[in-house]
Amino acid sequence: MRFYDREKEISYLRGERARQGGGARMTVVSGRRRIGKTQMIHHAMSDEAYLYLLVSRRAEADQCADFAEKAREALGISIYAKSMRFGEFFRVLMEESVRRPMTVVIDELQEFMYVEPGVFGEMQAVWDRLHATSQMNLVVCGSVNTLMNRLFFEDGQPLYGRSTAHVKLEPFTLDVLSRILRDYNPQATADDLLALWTFTGGVARYVEELMDRGDVTREKMIEGVLGEHSFFLDEGRGVLVQEFGKEYGTYFSVMAALARGITTRNEIEQIVGTSVGGHLTKLESSYSLVRKRQPIFEMNQNKACRYQIVDNFFSFWFRFIYRNADLIELKRHDVLQEYLRRDYETFSGFALESYFREKFIEEKRYTRIGSWWDRKGENELDLVCEDALSNRLDIYEVKRDAARADTRLLETKVEAFLRKNPECRSRTITLGVLSMADM
Repeated sequence: MRFYDREKEISYLRGERARQGGGARMTVVSGRRRIGKTQMIHHAMSDEAYLYLLVSRRAEADQCADFAEKAREALGISIYAKSMRFGEFFRVLMEESVRRPMTVVIDELQEFMYVEPGVFGEMQAVWDRLHATSQMNLVVCGSVNTLMNRLFFEDGQPLYGRSTAHVKLEPFTLDVLSRILRDYNPQATADDLLALWTFTGGVARYVEELMDRGDVTREKMIEGVLGEHSFFLDEGRGVLVQEFGKEYGTYFSVMAALARGITTRNEIEQIVGTSVGGHLTKLESSYSLVRKRQPIFEMNQNKACRYQIVDNFFSFWFRFIYRNADLIELKRHDVLQEYLRRDYETFSGFALESYFREKFIEEKRYTRIGSWWDRKGENELDLVCEDALSNRLDIYEVKRDAARADTRLLETKVEAFLRKNPECRSRTITLGVLSMADM
């Protein structure tokens, strides 16, 4: 798949490079794994020579020998690297950058935690001594988001406060996702676009995998994501085990419960069999995988609280792949695909709600977007959208097919909402139905 989007991020990285004459710059590029950080950096720096270093879990001296050869090839710098530590190698680069500008990219920096954790303190000492006179443009990124955040944004860590810029890479916008699908399938339907959003959430690597394989329709995507040799089968485990560490089993159980539609803490604890308050907090604040949701306009932060997986891919992976590991072991991918076909309309209906929420955010149409439900779960509104400037509330029911919407039932739910939130009666309220026809 050809390179799409990222114009703003590329422009920002190039702008940081242009500023390096006034002292060294250190840019942290973050984002979930598979989001396209490395590819974006290469595109941003492709218009001039730069040094790219990929850290791996092998002997520090061995890596430095390879890095020295790359420095010679990319920048013409001769470094005698026999038995060299990375801190010393970094010092040589920083000293050279005092004499001339250079761009250095360090990818998977967090891997030094498993090779030689002292590297980060050594980098700090070199940076603090030379950054004021250096002309280095340093770009660092890594695939384990939690470790990268700890290294650069957690007080007390050696590199805390040293970065001069932070670029957080997000999934493709809906407009870009739609453009990609049309490029590969000019006859794509709204259902095809919804399937692409449901399975990938706009994550670049997942979109690329489907497009390059020709899985550009809903049915082809179902076959592709759950085929016998599918890239997606091991992806959830491969990404998250390293993030979660030794406690990944409990985290996986929590995520699996959420993917099944079990959304309250009490219900999750009944399924998992242990207290999960701390796990839910970390899933939200540290891993950015879960969102704590409350009814819109609810002031009590602990009242009627629900939790939701925010990453479409992980919602899909835990619902259909993790839950059915026995079928994969038996190579019954045909049965697994039938399960997905059977449940797809219901499952994608939830993804359609997140689609319109994201669409409204991107369009900057409202000042607040949420959902509402009562404590008993008898009345629920899919989307309640506030425009505070015009004192307006737009309330939507979301259905794959608009013909299946019940307008009278929607009016009954809205009346229950207004009884709970009487201050909203003074607003201009519009009711509507959103379906795939509105995508």
